[in-house]
Amino acid sequence: MQLEPPRRRRARGAAVGILFCLASGLCFGSMPIFARMAYAAGVDIATLMLLRFAIAAGCMWVVFACKGLSLPRGKGLVLLAVMGALGYAGQAYCYFAAITLASVGLVSLLLYLYPALVAILARVVFGHPLSGLQVAAVAMALAGSALTIGRAGDGKPLGIFLGVMAAVIYSCYILAGSRIPAPISPTASTTVITTGAALTYAGITAAHGLRLPGTLAGWTPVAAVAVVSLLAILFFFEGLERVGPVRASVYSTVEPICTLVLAALLLGEPFTLTRVGGGILIVAAVLLLAREELRSSQAAAAASRPVPGHRSPAVPPPTAEG
Repeated sequence: MQLEPPRRRRARGAAVGILFCLASGLCFGSMPIFARMAYAAGVDIATLMLLRFAIAAGCMWVVFACKGLSLPRGKGLVLLAVMGALGYAGQAYCYFAAITLASVGLVSLLLYLYPALVAILARVVFGHPLSGLQVAAVAMALAGSALTIGRAGDGKPLGIFLGVMAAVIYSCYILAGSRIPAPISPTASTTVITTGAALTYAGITAAHGLRLPGTLAGWTPVAAVAVVSLLAILFFFEGLERVGPVRASVYSTVEPICTLVLAALLLGEPFTLTRVGGGILIVAAVLLLAREELRSSQAAAAASRPVPGHRSPAVPPPTAEG
């Protein structure tokens, strides 16, 4: 039996990885739609987050055990626990609270300001120089956000603020993730982080009580949020292993596009040319920054030195955590 040529095998693996990343982005993009439906069924933010994080953490522990992994230790474990309990949980709250005060499409696009914010914060915190391409991409992202917000007719100021804060918190989360020790696997880090977030919301609901759906039908969107969240995480890591973190993040930009389309079709949100133009600028900025990150990573690998602020592959994608 003739063996498959290595080049063809790599190409097939990359194609499968791209499909996994696209499927992950589609799952992420549908989550805020189901969340809106869950809110209509009487579920509050803390209860919804507890259910999805607890289910996701439980499934991740099963995967963790099946792979025979060991828990991180020392500073790595502490960092991951804090990232989950504060960063993951905080970003999730801001994002899912924002969609109660602003349109889902608007909040989804605002979240994707995070690559530009990471570039800015990496410059401020780590002294990482900004190239001309990165400066242009940041300017594009800011211009896109201005077009996306527009007159804010479909979003209250607090909703817009929370949407931007979700991007800010996630940017800080990524910078913290760049400090994760290299030997810690994505599966181990995601398991600890989702567990930390679940424990945070367990504490919140213990203090304020659960608000569960009042009907069996009301559980459908809650279950959907948990299922698509889990699938999104698993699909992302399958894609990550095949195409690498930078390309995986590029293909994940299908997420806000998916959210915009689903919000227009299922929630009746406006699909204006201004909003579409702003979204195109934001997504284009993400692609430019990813291209520059890939170039910097290759140069750093050749020189055997780390890239300050470089996104660690152990860090889950933004809506994976909320």
